[in-house]
Formats: sequence, structure tokens, C-alpha cells
Amino acid sequence: MELTINNFKRIYRLNWIISGPVLFMFAWPYFILSRILDQHIYYSMLGCFLFAIPFTLTILHGHISVAIGPLHRNNFYKWQQNKKGITKLAFHPVLFSTKIRLILIMLSLILLLV
Repeated sequence: MELTINNFKRIYRLNWIISGPVLFMFAWPYFILSRILDQHIYYSMLGCFLFAIPFTLTILHGHISVAIGPLHRNNFYKWQQNKKGITKLAFHPVLFSTKIRLILIMLSLILLLV
């Protein structure tokens, strides 16, 4: 696949389109467990978000890798960081690091126990 701006825009739009359903898909098990444990609704929602984000980012990162290849992934991230506004922060490359994803999962599990 060619590394063109049009392809980067297509991948960027697809990431936004699939992020919502994928986020919901990974959030509902945490929500059900937190409701079984009779946790407050605000903690449940925050925990769902913290729990689902790492898995969603993994799926989106895989989508980028499959679409343009792992060797050219950095070109996409550089293009994305040159976009105007705060939308470039949603899929920032730092969020795709394993350390950040594990921290988010641990925070959600700690929140479940509180």
C-alpha cells in the first residue's frame, strides 16, 4: 500500500469509527462486574473507561500495523501529530506503549476493589 496522505486520512477516520464500538465491547464486562459488587455508578463508569482503553488501543494499533505495515507505522504517527487541534492526542503513540496500557488496567482493577 502506498504511503500517501489519503491513505493516512482513511486509516485515521476508520480508527475513529471503530474506536466507539470496540471501546463498548471491552467496557461492558467490567461494568457488569462492578454492578455485581455494588459499586457506585461513577466509579463503575470511570473503571469501565480505564479498563477498556488499553484493549481498544491494542486493536487500533493492530489496525494501523495491518493497514500500512509495522515498518511504516511511525510515518503515520508523525503525520497524525502534525494535525491541528486536540484530536491528535486521542491516538498518541505514547498511549500505545505496553507500560501505559498496563498502568491503566491496574488502575481500573484497583478502582474495582475500592
